[in-house]
Amino acid sequence: MTTENKNEIGKTLWDIANSLRGAMMADDFRDYMLSFLFLKYLSDNYVEFAKKELGTDYPDIKNIVKEEAEIVKSPLQIWYAANPEDIDLFEAQMRKKIHYVIKPKYLWDNIAENARTQSNELLKILEEGFKYIEEQSFETSFKGLFSEINLNSEKLGKNYTERNTLLAKVINKIKEGVSKLDITTDTLGDAYEYLIGQFAANSGQKAGEFYTPQGISSILSKIVTLDCQDPKSGKKKKINTVLDFACGSGSLLLNVRHEMGANGIGKIYGQEKNITTYNLARMNMLLHGVKDTEFEIHHGDTLINDWNILNDMNPAKKTEFDAIVANPPFSYRWEPKEETAKDFRFNRYGLAPKSAADFAFLLHGFHYLSGDGTMAIILPHGVLFRGGKEETIRKKLLSDDNIDAVIGLPANLFYSTGIPVCILVLKKCRRTDDILFINASSEEHYEKGKRQNSLRPEDINKIVETYQFRREENRYSRKVYMREIKDNGYNLNISRYVNLSKEEEKIDLAEVHRQLVATEEKIEAARQKHNDFLKELGLELV
Repeated sequence: MTTENKNEIGKTLWDIANSLRGAMMADDFRDYMLSFLFLKYLSDNYVEFAKKELGTDYPDIKNIVKEEAEIVKSPLQIWYAANPEDIDLFEAQMRKKIHYVIKPKYLWDNIAENARTQSNELLKILEEGFKYIEEQSFETSFKGLFSEINLNSEKLGKNYTERNTLLAKVINKIKEGVSKLDITTDTLGDAYEYLIGQFAANSGQKAGEFYTPQGISSILSKIVTLDCQDPKSGKKKKINTVLDFACGSGSLLLNVRHEMGANGIGKIYGQEKNITTYNLARMNMLLHGVKDTEFEIHHGDTLINDWNILNDMNPAKKTEFDAIVANPPFSYRWEPKEETAKDFRFNRYGLAPKSAADFAFLLHGFHYLSGDGTMAIILPHGVLFRGGKEETIRKKLLSDDNIDAVIGLPANLFYSTGIPVCILVLKKCRRTDDILFINASSEEHYEKGKRQNSLRPEDINKIVETYQFRREENRYSRKVYMREIKDNGYNLNISRYVNLSKEEEKIDLAEVHRQLVATEEKIEAARQKHNDFLKELGLELV
């Protein structure tokens, strides 16, 4: 499926969402819309595998007729009713193959049929279905997956009937819109991602909490999947573990997975503090075909480090990751306690100031980076030059030869802020004795938009290839050695090393003089000719 088709699917779904949400805030309606799409994905995928598993025993839809209640039973409902003794075996097989089970009653087709017939049971079935998926569908418990979906909210209606009616309308619209398009279980994930982006674009300042623009996400993903010691050799064959400790909706992690392929990563790890976004990330993983055994998303505070797998004090048991990506909150205010200075993540570097936790996030991730891993993190430009405690941390990282590259990006790429940002690439396995600076902020390296700028494929590729091959280019990139950085007081301000100003064209004064003389001679010749004509006519000469 082409990018245009994917965008068409996403736009159709966005138009549906926008037309239905009414007085509801976009952030609120987002959770309902995305949850229904998630249910549809799980259902469609389940039915596809059920057809393969049952083969000729799968009931033919042509032979299914309406019952007295005018409700069409789904093929699986009919099979379940006819084969009660085989249900356990069938579900056991489904768990082996796709790692989850959904009872026929809670499948999307049945939900949609209840919506079509305006069944008064719709809301009740939805509540039961969501609870079943949270607690019983998967071997891994997904408790609270739909906790942000309040089907009894007055935002949906004043009473049960009104809420039931609105939900039926939403589901009917989704079914109608989806039926017009060529949507498969593979492409629904792309449509889901498109919707997340659209909701982000309409959420203002809150968008940065859950979404990293695809262009930036691609840069980070492509960089961390390159061979750590020799990026020129290309992509790693395998990444055992990847971490995003501020994962939002999980788009960065999914981009890394896309770069490596479905079997290129052993396990995906993410952490997210916001409960709504945490649930969004879990849905996003499953919706993109990541099995529940292939990822782990933790709901918790990264700075406090309340994730059991990360806070083991024994160095021998330390969890490490081969790739780390992150887009943490910019200049986040935090309140480190007195004992935080002794934390194994920070004790070698010092604490980031209370006014800006940027380096606290960086050091958290860097602590868990494997010796053969790459970390790429998005941060505000302030981390490159601010003094005080941040200067101390920056100096230590530079002295230990852990900063591999500094990449400056254009302004206004994010939904939540217009400030320009940078990407810091860090390693524990560096073989070069220079730091690569890339200044991709000039206007020829991005596409300017009315509300937001964006990176084109060629802009992304240029950044990645420049990093991969450590190319130097006037007004774009330069390898800088530590001596120069020391002379600049460990200041990493990109403009100090890669100046974007264009050199003034050198003027050849002798050539300019020659041209002026030649021009004067032409003028004089023209004046003479003009006067000859005036003389013939008996007019006053000029």
